[in-house]
Amino acid sequence: MLATLARASHAPTVAARDRVSVPGLAFGHVATTALCMAATLVVGTEAEAADPTVEALEPPFWWAGMKDPNLQIMVRGESVSEFAADLDCPGVRLVGTHRVDSPNYLFLDLDLAPDLVPGSCLIAFQSKSGHASIDYRFEERNAGSSVRRGFSSADVIYLVMPDRFANGDPTNDSVNGMLEAADRTNPDGRHGGDLQGVIDHLDYIADMGYTQIWLNPILENNEPEFSYHGYSTTDYYRVDPRFGDNDLYRRLAAEARERGIGIIMDLIPNHSGVSHWWMADPPTADWINHGEFVPTSHIREPLHDPHAAEVDRATFVDGWFVPSMPDLNQRNPFMANYLIQNAIWWIETADLSGIRVDTWSYADKDFLSDWTRRVMTEYPNFNVVGEEWNNNPGIIAYWQRGKARDDGYESDLPSLMDFPLQIALRSGLSDDETWNTGIVVFYRALVADFLYADPSNLLVFADNHDMHRIYRQFDGDDELFRLAMVLVLTTRGIPQILYGTEILIDHPPDASHGVMRVDFPGGWPGDEVNGFTGGGLTDEAAAAQDFMKRLLNWRKTSRAVTSGRLTHYAPSDGIYVYFRHTDDASERVMVAINKNADATAADLDRFAESLYGANLGFDVLTGQLHGLGQSLTIPGRAFLILDVQ
Repeated sequence: MLATLARASHAPTVAARDRVSVPGLAFGHVATTALCMAATLVVGTEAEAADPTVEALEPPFWWAGMKDPNLQIMVRGESVSEFAADLDCPGVRLVGTHRVDSPNYLFLDLDLAPDLVPGSCLIAFQSKSGHASIDYRFEERNAGSSVRRGFSSADVIYLVMPDRFANGDPTNDSVNGMLEAADRTNPDGRHGGDLQGVIDHLDYIADMGYTQIWLNPILENNEPEFSYHGYSTTDYYRVDPRFGDNDLYRRLAAEARERGIGIIMDLIPNHSGVSHWWMADPPTADWINHGEFVPTSHIREPLHDPHAAEVDRATFVDGWFVPSMPDLNQRNPFMANYLIQNAIWWIETADLSGIRVDTWSYADKDFLSDWTRRVMTEYPNFNVVGEEWNNNPGIIAYWQRGKARDDGYESDLPSLMDFPLQIALRSGLSDDETWNTGIVVFYRALVADFLYADPSNLLVFADNHDMHRIYRQFDGDDELFRLAMVLVLTTRGIPQILYGTEILIDHPPDASHGVMRVDFPGGWPGDEVNGFTGGGLTDEAAAAQDFMKRLLNWRKTSRAVTSGRLTHYAPSDGIYVYFRHTDDASERVMVAINKNADATAADLDRFAESLYGANLGFDVLTGQLHGLGQSLTIPGRAFLILDVQ
């Protein structure tokens, strides 16, 4: 109907293009059915002229009752700057109209009253050729939305690359208009996994004991190759149609929540994809840093180095990550608003419990401060984890909320990925035991917690989608794998486990990223092995899955581990012992790690202050009772997890 109206009139038109969206109209697969039903459009004509068009308004809708009364809408379409905009809506004022370098954009600043009632606002656009009016929808927020609780140390996060997890809907493997079709034989191509595949296996994820799902980016990535990983966004308001659509993403979040699982979204404010629609017509001349590919140095130390040259800081922050990922200029206030509002829009739309931010420090520092402040002001109990891939704990600590900094920088970022601990985990278990190598390296990494404002809110992990899988890092050593899982799941912080870790997914030692990101067996019809049902798994993989399931589900029941403190003892003779305990010591868990090949007895006198005279330990995985007298024997290259009684 809309296209017919546009052709019949020489008025400003609203273009019905497949990849964009008008609020309330499902052209861009954004609006829900209810919004579609509510939309109205009025078109009038005054004179023959070239027809400016409105292709989309972003955000496509908003909410009444947000804490921040300010909303900036990007209006885009051919010659849209020729419009004079106005609106008629109780509780909403148009306080600013901004024309920018490109004539095809208009930015509208709205002020929203605290008592704004959910409903439609009529935004009118007037030009020499006529006028158009569009309903802009203000939705009602879910009850308790502003006080939603984010992920925490009580959770275990399951990291899923949706293209490689399960193909729940083969009809969307290849989609008209998307540049890359599915090719499961190509390690670097799209394999067809999707959101429906995740929904289909939510029961498996819940039964295993995971309580949060971090999906690698699911927004449109319409690049000609390597689009499966999602890190080159080409539309920030649209789920990639090869994964599903926005409504399916919301359904995933709702069905996950019914099972006690939260959804963490992976967002990338540092860069977009080179095929993003704004690359052909950026709103402003400085929308993209450099305007063309100039590489980043990937050296983040100049941001913290008191002796750094300014050119080194600028090279790192303003350079492009790779040629296919243009670096966004967050110093541009319109860009900054766009990215901040997009994060809030997805939190509210998909009922998220967290956000993981890719390439954290590559973005502008002041923007990151504003981004975290505005998100966390809107959702004070929410959680956001930043990726700062560095082995220096001082650099990780710099970004965390509550950290005292010499330069006065302010950050509201609650969580970061603990890369220093991941590096220490790998070397601490792999390297021989000497006075300066082995498990003592892991211990020392935790000693660095004095640098952090909140070490319990760091993400701890053995591997992720950018690394060789931990089973491969240990050359297929099942004993070291189990020690790593125990350390990750019982030390302080928020554990994250990569999909398929529980069934010992492996790959060649020299695997590329595409090969490392192997398909979960059983996620595709015809797979000979099915990790979801256990069919065809090797005995070793089935045993690992059972071990992980018992460990994960026990962890959920232990307040000492999920919210307690950590007290650890410096490793001695290949033995590392630590305790997790509640503040009142009513719940205590003792973890003993033995790197030695043979069973080793540990003298318990040294741990008296943590044992509090307890004489029994209950093995949480086997149910066996261990006496806690003079000594405790720990099996070789193994562990004990004891509920201390």
